[in-house]
Amino acid sequence: MRATVIYGERDIRLEEVPDPILSTGGDAIVRVVAACVCGSDLWPYRGIQPTDEPKRIGHEFVGIVEEIGADVTKIKVGDFVIAPFYDCDNTCLNCQNGTSTSCLHGGWWGADDQLGGFADGAQGEKVRVPHADGSLVATPTLPTEDQVPGLLTLADVMGTGHHAAVSAGVTTGSTVVVVGDGAVGLCAIIAAKRLGASRIVAMSRHPERRLVAREFGATDVVEERGEAGVARIRELFDGIGADCVLECVGTKESMEQAIASARPGGMVGYVGVPTGGPIEVRPLFGRNVGLNGGVASVRGYVEELLPEVLSGAINPGRVFDLQLPLTEVAEAYAAMDERRAIKVLLRP
Repeated sequence: MRATVIYGERDIRLEEVPDPILSTGGDAIVRVVAACVCGSDLWPYRGIQPTDEPKRIGHEFVGIVEEIGADVTKIKVGDFVIAPFYDCDNTCLNCQNGTSTSCLHGGWWGADDQLGGFADGAQGEKVRVPHADGSLVATPTLPTEDQVPGLLTLADVMGTGHHAAVSAGVTTGSTVVVVGDGAVGLCAIIAAKRLGASRIVAMSRHPERRLVAREFGATDVVEERGEAGVARIRELFDGIGADCVLECVGTKESMEQAIASARPGGMVGYVGVPTGGPIEVRPLFGRNVGLNGGVASVRGYVEELLPEVLSGAINPGRVFDLQLPLTEVAEAYAAMDERRAIKVLLRP
């Protein structure tokens, strides 16, 4: 089959690789219907995260189950399934505690699993899923083509945006600021709205992304950054800041922006993959600002969000503003790197 391999900085290739095979009993082979490029994929692409040797890449996919192991009981051949951006058994203590990203028996796509097999990267034609019953969620029926992009967001960005809102404690009447206008930040706006936020401010400088933010439920947009951005936020919220701030970037600057934008006693929900320096505790301490979040255990959110995606109550698939065939995966990375696209969907 064909799959994407990263060789180093800005070196993405589509190559022939071995077909996946069932090997451990609880696994499944999924034919990928749609995958995508994630903002976190850009860190190795840009060379910020070194690539020591060629490796498979991609961690978001939906598809059709083609084969199942002898021990699989819930997932069936022919199911259309959503896979989270990691593998988990959904039964261990950490999974039961709501942190399936820390599954005691799980792992990551594009790497060897703990059972002696290989979990393929998502940007390819097929993926072996080590824990089929734990990781995969089957849709009630086969979705329409128009529903596929929204379902794909449940693999990562919609669940991650939701995690930011939940971590920050967004509830009915909350005032919210979203730092970051990528796919996760935009989905965080959807999450804040569906949880009952009364006012949602999107921090964005990009006209196309501001438009999507408004469509998703942002009531205000702030273009300023740094001290000017904080001043503008406080101006909008009685001079003190917002109840909840959702940090969806991961840089030192974005985290500082988020912390300063929260009111005294407010909460920052952070989901951006950290790429910057250390965060000072003193500003949190002095203003009683809480910090909660981390890598999103999106597997636990799929069943909650799935009905609303299928019904059209929410439309997170709107973040895919470019669709390309898998053969143009290198262009998909370039388009996101150059901010010509919010998020690129790939069709094998």
